[in-house]
Amino acid sequence: MEVASGGGTGPRRNSVAFWLLGLCNNFAYVVMLSAAKDILEKDSKHIEKPCRPEVTTRECQIMSTGSVLLADIIPALLIKVLAPMFIHRVPFGIRHFIVVSLQAASFLIVGISDSTGFALFGVVLASFGSGLGEISYLALSSNYPSTVVAAWSSGTGGAGLIGASIYALLTDSKLLGISPKHTMFIMLILPVLFSFAYWSILQIPRSIHRAHFLQPNTWITSLESPSSESRRIQEEEEGLLENTDVEEEGENISRRTEVSKIRKAIPLLRFMVPLIAVYLAEYYINQGLLELLEFDCSHGFGMSSESQYRWFQVTYQLGVFISRSSSNYITIPTKYLTSLAILQILNAGFFTFTAVYAIIPHIILAFFVIFFEGLLGGASYVNTFRAVHREVSIESREFSMGVVSISDTIGIVFAGFLAMPVHNLICSTPL
Repeated sequence: MEVASGGGTGPRRNSVAFWLLGLCNNFAYVVMLSAAKDILEKDSKHIEKPCRPEVTTRECQIMSTGSVLLADIIPALLIKVLAPMFIHRVPFGIRHFIVVSLQAASFLIVGISDSTGFALFGVVLASFGSGLGEISYLALSSNYPSTVVAAWSSGTGGAGLIGASIYALLTDSKLLGISPKHTMFIMLILPVLFSFAYWSILQIPRSIHRAHFLQPNTWITSLESPSSESRRIQEEEEGLLENTDVEEEGENISRRTEVSKIRKAIPLLRFMVPLIAVYLAEYYINQGLLELLEFDCSHGFGMSSESQYRWFQVTYQLGVFISRSSSNYITIPTKYLTSLAILQILNAGFFTFTAVYAIIPHIILAFFVIFFEGLLGGASYVNTFRAVHREVSIESREFSMGVVSISDTIGIVFAGFLAMPVHNLICSTPL
């Protein structure tokens, strides 16, 4: 494969670039979830309370953090569902510029907002950016060796761990004690790193269309890209397109292309369904149940309920990062992906029971189970995409990676809608 610049460091350089792309792409998404309680309390000018010596009642917010989750994921789902039909016409460079701009705007808006509604608008922009980024960079990875998929997955896991940790460290009253508002302004360094990773580190193959800022005619690619052309040739060889006259073929090609995409998508369900189940269960836990877990001063290291929630998020992201970064050493066969989904569903059941009856005696045990939850989620993600990259033919790989990338988003949306009524139901019951 030809690249823009040669040299033996190419593979390593591209892996570093994809790691940074994964890190930066998911960073805003993670920070918004870690800041969920702070975002919901903007209207009330909430001041963080110290830990309670004894937890005898539930302290619930009117809105569940599941509402922040929905604002942080539904726009991404819309992008992932609609984009595969037209996004191939937008050069990767243009897509990257849009993603970086949306991320910068999201941090700025959440930082300057004084109301929950305006802050949620910033969350929506972050979601649009991360959704467009994921579908674009995964599609871009089809032009590189499979090792960049592992690097991307590790980077997204790193985004969770680093993003959640930085937010917790900066805002914890016992550590740096920076306000959530100023913390968001500090996060604006990420779009700069994001830009550097793509335009300065990544080696773009010469086969990739390049857009030039001063040449608007390069901002949109031709209607039929080289990859779609190769797919069309293959379909002709398989008899999907008959050798009729040119005019009739021109009228039917669009319809047959859509049918072909549907046929290619159906076999991907064996990858998608387990991943949907894993993400439904884990985000139902994270955004519907963890905010209901509160330990008193002696069993929670003296942390406030807000601080406990932030460090729960850090622990979860640590598990995700470790499992996403280990796929080059431990690979889970495709047939076992369903087992990961079953284990995560059992985790969801355990945390539901815990939220109602408070059966975990100390926060250390909660950290341990949350860490295991993160391991399962990260392992399911990276092994699913590696399986697609390995088992799908190269002609269909870019399309398949984009379709399967919808799975985690679908699961998270379902989790957000499930988390809110469960949160309200549990809050209405005595402790």
